[in-house]
Amino acid sequence: MAAEELPSEFDVVILGTGLVESVVAAACSRVGQRVLHLDRRSYYAANWASFTFNGLLTWIQQHHEESQSEEVQDRSSLLEEGEELIYLCNSDSASISNLQVFCYTRETHEEEEEEAPTPDPDPADTTEVETSADGDNGVKETSETVSADSKEKETKDEASDEKEEEQSQAPHTDGEEPETAQPQPPTAPSQSEPVRKKISYTHLVKEGRRFNIDLVSKLMFSRGSLVDLLIKSNVSRYAEFKNITRILTYRNGNTEQVPCSRADVFASRQLSVVEKRKLMRFLTSCVEETEEQQVYNGRPYLEFLRDQHLGDNLQHFLLHSIAMVTEDTPTEVGLTSTRHFLRSLGRYGNTPFLFPVYGLGEIPQCFCRMCAVFGGIYCLRHSVQCLLVDKNTNRCKGVIDSRGQRISCSHFVVEDGFVSAERKKVATPPRSISRAVLITDASILPSDSDQQVSMVTVPPIAAGSPSVTMVELCSATMTCAPGTYLVHLTCQSVGSAHEDLSPVVTRMFHTSESHDQDERPSVLWCLYFNMADGSAAQVEGHDLPSNVHMCSGPDGGLGHEHAITQAQSIFDKILPQEDFCPPAPNPEDIIYTEEETKKEGVEEEEEKETTKEGEEEEEEKTNEEEKETKKEKEEEEEETKPLKEEHKAIQPEELWRAEVLDLLTQLVLVQKEAAQHQAQVVQLLGMLGTQNSQQIQDLQNMGRHQSLLVENHQALLLQTSRIANHLHDITKKPAAASQ
Repeated sequence: MAAEELPSEFDVVILGTGLVESVVAAACSRVGQRVLHLDRRSYYAANWASFTFNGLLTWIQQHHEESQSEEVQDRSSLLEEGEELIYLCNSDSASISNLQVFCYTRETHEEEEEEAPTPDPDPADTTEVETSADGDNGVKETSETVSADSKEKETKDEASDEKEEEQSQAPHTDGEEPETAQPQPPTAPSQSEPVRKKISYTHLVKEGRRFNIDLVSKLMFSRGSLVDLLIKSNVSRYAEFKNITRILTYRNGNTEQVPCSRADVFASRQLSVVEKRKLMRFLTSCVEETEEQQVYNGRPYLEFLRDQHLGDNLQHFLLHSIAMVTEDTPTEVGLTSTRHFLRSLGRYGNTPFLFPVYGLGEIPQCFCRMCAVFGGIYCLRHSVQCLLVDKNTNRCKGVIDSRGQRISCSHFVVEDGFVSAERKKVATPPRSISRAVLITDASILPSDSDQQVSMVTVPPIAAGSPSVTMVELCSATMTCAPGTYLVHLTCQSVGSAHEDLSPVVTRMFHTSESHDQDERPSVLWCLYFNMADGSAAQVEGHDLPSNVHMCSGPDGGLGHEHAITQAQSIFDKILPQEDFCPPAPNPEDIIYTEEETKKEGVEEEEEKETTKEGEEEEEEKTNEEEKETKKEKEEEEEETKPLKEEHKAIQPEELWRAEVLDLLTQLVLVQKEAAQHQAQVVQLLGMLGTQNSQQIQDLQNMGRHQSLLVENHQALLLQTSRIANHLHDITKKPAAASQ
């Protein structure tokens, strides 16, 4: 919608389409508030967004171009007496930093490389080029061709040596990228092709629309606040979800599956019978809080686990994969996380997590769709430049948008990135999240099914390093192309994202920095960046008007509790007496405004006129059909006249027989007419069920046709009686002639 078409008055104006802002917009619109929802970006969901691969490359380029600050236009001419202006920021690029891109796959397609001659058998192992999209920010895109030096010593020409090479590479090719064997003759890649398909950078770009890459990596607890809100508000009908099929952990250099449900515990081969009994006994005791547990309040959760006489395996699973806390976490926090995990088990599957199909960026858009259904107005690439504040009451009276239009509002909700640093209250040093997005060619733990959706917990690999949460998505989630996997890594920042996460990537995946060749999946493309932690930002106590509510961005937690709690808190401040996101009514229960009812009345009148015209046309058709039937009868009578005259000259017996045949033909004609009238009656009855406004006219037509039907039946009875009399006379006349 263009700026000139926007109304000049709203109840709530919201700037930013993140999850918190979208939930607030949907909740306000649902209870009848007039909502204007704006975003300066060209896409929904802000830092919660999902991009295609090509869209993500464009986002990276735009991020580097946003460093130029836009000029602030003077809007003092729009001020009224007793008002002052508060200008907002034009850019929120500060929430993303340290962005680096690496490409570990070939630039050209595999078929082109196979056809191209290779005069030099020993090409350079690694080449680094600066991409034009990265500009002067030092973002590197590395195009690599890794040679398998350990395999070059094997024989290349003889068939017997090829068999030995295939046997020696059998465990190696299960997890190695086939491109790593390029220095070998063409026979070597052909052996590895059935195991691992080659994927080039051009292929990723070509299949870019199949990817949906999230900026933030989160999962939905089956009994979490977001799932409960989706069910309560009926917003869940706008999206589809998939179960996280397995929970994994990285321990001692290996990736293992964590037994979390009862079925997984008893089916696990990693635990002994004694460990299975201890684990089930401990999980059962954690459901409710006991006095024994309260004794450990304030003490480390690991100490509590050790005192329960649990082995190292169980302590690792419970601490890192079920509670998902650190060793220093207080016992009460660890037990609360464990209970939350256990309560979510079994609701939708063997794991407590769900993931939305097409990525997490669908969730904010679902709430925006609900807001729009109930009358909310949306404008992308449209922002608010400044606030109009009453000096006496210190309340926001309205806003001035990026095109200079003055819009009045009762409340204003804004994303924290649009508020200047001078007006923010920062009580603690700002925290950030380290993020990495990988596109790989195989799963981190291969299984019989290639449609596994996994959540992996990685404990700190060194002293002072953070614990990492990894989510591996397959093509069934509609987030990556077939034959690839999308891997998200998240942790609390200690340094830059590359410094925090690259050690984990090099240990668990095969990259140019990996010195050994093993079964690990190969990284095709990788993105590192830091994102501001929304849980560190305070939403109260800022130098802002009392009716201006600030939202924070994504936090570092795995769930969505922080965002949903914040959205409900803002809604309660705006409308404390209203229900938060009540269920959407059925279409027949929606109450329309006077203008909408007038429009519906006009539409109903137009429909009535069209139905009347249709009925008149049908009546004309029926009259024409009746006229045609009459003409056919007259023609038949004219045709039968000469036959009747001929019958008079025939012998008496033949004359009687001819009359009988004539009566039978008339009887057939009468039956045909009766069938036609019955069909017309059935048609009118059907029309009567759908067109209530024409019931009287239909009843009259039906009565008319029924009277015709009665007359035809009477004529039929007369004809049958005449036939019976003639047959009786025919039987009598031969007897009299013989006498």
